[in-house]
Amino acid sequence: MIICPNCEHQNPDGAVQCEACYTSLPQLVNCGNCGQPLLSHATFCGECGAAYPFEGSTTSEAQPSPPPPPMTPPPPPSSNLAEELTTPPPPPPTPAASAPTQLQTQTASLLHVQTEAKLELPQGLEIIHLGKPNEQIPPDLDISGLPNSDVVSRIHANIRNEAGIFYIEDVGSSNGTYINYTVLPPGNRHRLRPGDRISLGKGDLVTLIFQLV
Repeated sequence: MIICPNCEHQNPDGAVQCEACYTSLPQLVNCGNCGQPLLSHATFCGECGAAYPFEGSTTSEAQPSPPPPPMTPPPPPSSNLAEELTTPPPPPPTPAASAPTQLQTQTASLLHVQTEAKLELPQGLEIIHLGKPNEQIPPDLDISGLPNSDVVSRIHANIRNEAGIFYIEDVGSSNGTYINYTVLPPGNRHRLRPGDRISLGKGDLVTLIFQLV
């Protein structure tokens, strides 16, 4: 058995190169003094102590390494190579138009209970101001034309559209904002759901029902 000096793999006697790492292996020789077989890289005989090289030592015949396999020539160029080079690549696919966001498609309205008038909320606005004409913040939804609008402040409330989810908040109105008969504290906001009852001012005189289309 021959141990590989590189990876210490145990190879059978007579092996020329390591079965594991293909490193050339030392060969067996016979000591010229006592005839004991030992490896060719030994500096002395372990049996009689004679120094290497040994007179009359014989090396076991090394098995010739098999010749490397012949290289396979590359395949001949395709006859359609010129055609492939001159053919333009196909055009890239046309990107599909992005689907409209919920903010663009979701529409909402307010149904005025007293007159059954339908007030459409402006689309494309993130903040919709409810009130009456003024020089500071003109309303996006003018309430001045509705009956009993005197209870509505000029700057009364805001409706926010956040990706199709609507919220209402009182911005400091004189007579308050009520959601389903409950006062909405100024600065707080309420998420609107279809059917919510919005009263602008006291007495439920200007009442709006939130609707989604």
